[in-house]
Amino acid sequence: QVQLVEAGGGLVQAGGSMRLSCAASGCALSSYTMAWFRPAPGKGREVVGAISRWGSDTYYGDSVKGRFTISRDNAKNTVALQMNSLKPEDTAVYYCPADLEYIDSVSLNLNDYDYWGQGTQVTVSS
Repeated sequence: QVQLVEAGGGLVQAGGSMRLSCAASGCALSSYTMAWFRPAPGKGREVVGAISRWGSDTYYGDSVKGRFTISRDNAKNTVALQMNSLKPEDTAVYYCPADLEYIDSVSLNLNDYDYWGQGTQVTVSS
């Protein structure tokens, strides 16, 4: 059974940095497209960043482009999200889902993701 555990959230001041991690078990992470999502008003959850199976393709939401970086280490079965220049509007629960894929591409549709972790809370104070 695939399990995903997010960690690294907490409280940070605006302008600061934070690094989230997602540890996967019960699977070979290289078979999955990975992403980070967060709730967005009127959208349910929006994709913050996504990375293809082998890391050749990445995607970032417009609101985080240039500030956040998604990465993965398939050997360690982990995915990370480096968040810099944080803003109060980045405050949210961040989720790290996995999408079983046969091609090396990103997926932006949350309905494509088969497994979800419990999320980690990020709070950015002004």
